[in-house]
Parts: sequence; structure tokens; C-alpha cells
Amino acid sequence: MKKIAIFASGRGSNAAKIVDFFNHNQNVASVELIVSNKKDALVLEMAKEKGIRYQIVNRQGFYQTKDLLNLLYKYEIDLIVLAGFLWLVPKYLIEAFQANIINIHPALLPKFGGKGMYGMNVHKAVKAAGEKESGITIHYVNEAYDEGNIIFQASCRLEKDDTPEDIALKVQQLEHVHFAPQIAKLLQE
Repeated sequence: MKKIAIFASGRGSNAAKIVDFFNHNQNVASVELIVSNKKDALVLEMAKEKGIRYQIVNRQGFYQTKDLLNLLYKYEIDLIVLAGFLWLVPKYLIEAFQANIINIHPALLPKFGGKGMYGMNVHKAVKAAGEKESGITIHYVNEAYDEGNIIFQASCRLEKDDTPEDIALKVQQLEHVHFAPQIAKLLQE
């Protein structure tokens, strides 16, 4: 059975969906660790409620030590899943987990990606550009924001009067439907 670490900075709705999915598919994988860069992130409450180990990281520790890498090795993590984690992953982690770090982005890459393109920033940009569709992109993580090879995309139709908040809800529905099954598919290949 594979072991997953989820990195998240916020509410953790995707993290919760992933945890629930693998609690019902235990023969595939289990979520062993939640990592957050915010000590007050709601994802940590979810981890506590579900009895999952968690680690809070600060910028210096994340970028200038290998303490997190050692923790990932200790728990024998096979796959790192970024689910709303807003920091650029450092080179030492990318090298240690070659092709075993994935991210979900709330748009159809390569459009609307890059530094600063997260959350509502993405949905506002999609709206401002007058796009007729948006969606999700699950991709491998490399040393640049949102530039890793694409694993999976799903799209949703946008209406002319959709607000950025409407777009966010449509995209989140896609995330919740597709992210965990795509992780499972990836782990079973």
C-alpha cells in the first residue's frame, strides 16, 4: 500500500476528500501526513479530527533544512500531493521525490498559471479574460509554478454572467470529483 503526504495551506476541502476517498480504498493508499505552512490552517483541524499526523513548517525550515525530507522518509511517503499549498517546492524535495509530487491547479494550464495565480486570483483572471470554460489541471511538480507535465484535465462550461465566485464553485466541484480518483489511478500505474 502506498503512503501519501498532503501539503495544504488553507481550508483543506480537497485534502478532506482525498482522506475520505482513501479511507474507503485502503488497499490502494493511505494519507499518512498533512503538512501546512500555516499554523492556523483549517486543514490541521481536519487532520486532528481524522487522526492524521500533521506537521507545521516555517519558511526557513522548509527551504534551508532537510528536516521535512527526513520526516517524509521516516513515514515512508511514496507520493506528495499539493492541495492548495502556496509555496514553491524546493529543489531538494523535487529531486528526492522525482515524479512523485503532484499538484492540482484551478484552471486549464498553461493558461492562468504561474506565481500569484492561486485561488480567487485565478478565477478573477478567467472572468476578466472572458473565457468560455475553466477547469482543473493535475500536474507533476517541478521547480517552476504550474509548469510540470500535465497528468489530467477536466473542464466546465462558464456562463457569461458567472462571477469569479461562481467559477470557483464550478472548479471546486471538479476538484472534488476528480482529484482523489486520479491520485489512485496514478498510484496503480
